[in-house]
Amino acid sequence: MLVAAFLRNGLGLLVPLAIACTIYLYLYPFFGGCAFPLPSRDAREALEATKRLHWPFNRTDDGANSTSAQAPTQLAPFRLLALGDPQLEGDTSIPTVILGTFPHAASIYRHVTFQTEHWCFRERLRWIAHDIVDILFEDIPYYLESWRKRLDHIGNDFYLAHIYRTMHWWTRPTHVTVLGDLLGSQWIEDEEFDRRGQRFWQRVFRGGERVPDEVAAWPAHEYDLAGMLDGSEEEQVWTRRIINVAGNHDIGYAGDLTKERLDRFERVFGKVNYELRFGIPLNDSAVLASIHDDDRNPESNRLDPEIRIVVLNDMNLDTPAKDTSLQDATYNFINTVIGTSAAVEYEGIFTLVLTHIPLYKPEGVCVDAPFFDFHGEEDGSGVKEQYLLSADASKGFLEGFFGMNKNPDAAGGGRGRKGLILNGHDHEGCDTWHFVNQTNGSDPSERSWEVARWRDAQARGLPKLTTSGVPGRREITVRSMMGDFSGNAGLLSMWFNPETWEWEYEFANCRLGTQHFWWFVHILDFGVIVVFLVYLVISLLELVGVDVDARFFRLVPRWLYRKSDDDAVMQNGHARIKG
Repeated sequence: MLVAAFLRNGLGLLVPLAIACTIYLYLYPFFGGCAFPLPSRDAREALEATKRLHWPFNRTDDGANSTSAQAPTQLAPFRLLALGDPQLEGDTSIPTVILGTFPHAASIYRHVTFQTEHWCFRERLRWIAHDIVDILFEDIPYYLESWRKRLDHIGNDFYLAHIYRTMHWWTRPTHVTVLGDLLGSQWIEDEEFDRRGQRFWQRVFRGGERVPDEVAAWPAHEYDLAGMLDGSEEEQVWTRRIINVAGNHDIGYAGDLTKERLDRFERVFGKVNYELRFGIPLNDSAVLASIHDDDRNPESNRLDPEIRIVVLNDMNLDTPAKDTSLQDATYNFINTVIGTSAAVEYEGIFTLVLTHIPLYKPEGVCVDAPFFDFHGEEDGSGVKEQYLLSADASKGFLEGFFGMNKNPDAAGGGRGRKGLILNGHDHEGCDTWHFVNQTNGSDPSERSWEVARWRDAQARGLPKLTTSGVPGRREITVRSMMGDFSGNAGLLSMWFNPETWEWEYEFANCRLGTQHFWWFVHILDFGVIVVFLVYLVISLLELVGVDVDARFFRLVPRWLYRKSDDDAVMQNGHARIKG
């Protein structure tokens, strides 16, 4: 009874702890107050709306009870789950795959079988002694580390999968994007690339699918919408599709990017340059009559409301590039996007750019400061590494995609098109406001683009000055979803305001916590199951008359209880043995 009582008491402590930790782990978005923002921008209201998605007795429009969760009408029609830099590692991070299993043991075998050449027998023995030492201090540690790394890969995959699965279930996004660095290295061979790609789709983002090539379209003036933001069953396909952005660890920087690396990425994860357009249904005849039409309403500057998502490979925007033809293709895509954009005077179109490398910022604004490194002349002198885009490339972003201008006399007053930039790369994340002061000096050429943290820009009132001579656009660098960065996920909501005829948006972050908590919970749950099974077996053995306590205490070293006469448990166990 003593062993059974000990296990029973242990379960009394462990089971509540395991249940509490497991509930928190699998409902962490609820406990963290995570929800897609609403037009009211009230975080508590957003959480309540999300909770109603999971309440089985919501009321339908006719007032009857429904057993299916009806989406509250105030939810934003466009809800993007943004995930940054999962960086799946693979065999290249496992020591035994690179160095071999016990390579020094194989070296000893070659020495003793005289497969190596040495000038004397003493020299052969010396190398054998060296190899014996290396087995102890290198081969064995590397072997153990390799198994730990393999287990870590499996755990990391399921940790990332838990973030995607839980956030997708709880928040009900309409669209999902992964903002680059899907894999951990661009230098891997095709076979290893395919293995990691299979893990990406079959384990981490199980149930997801790449955007079909026929849907990922090249920009054009006459364009069919990729979907309508009406919540219909037909549009549910976009909840499964994952908009993948190419990162430096997927295809390489400009100095590493080759056609072979680009082709294999597009084969597994989808195209690197394309656009998607989504509209919303308009049923009000008065509203429809206010939209620009060359025949009926040519004076109106209102266009059909659309969200234009531009997926851009910005790995080779800066020079030198290893393959100039690939760089030309990227710039051709950008020019086509600009050429097919509506004039800046029109309203109703929102441009959302999804890319990987953030725009240029001076040191101190974000964690990553400007940094460039280049290959040597023997390797083409191309870009080897960069933390941010160059100032010139960033200027092209703002003045090209969004049509902003330093000169207030430019079209649309230089205010440009409505839009937002989402990217990754900087694992710590950052939220900034890029702007130019059109009232600074008399010569527009002397004005320069500036950047401030979003919270600082809000405190200075800069976003409100967009129509008053200080045009700007927001850039959100989404914090990495890796465990070392707390398993972050970004939640972007967008909705259309018919009164101003503009799209509005709000962004929020949701964090799970480090991977250590995920490991702790599952190890704890496994331990509780093991203890419960042992307790069950011991209880059954005692029911059939087996003296489990006596058998157990025979295994306990006598010094543990010889000096513990005041310990009732040990005394009782000792008495049972003598009896």
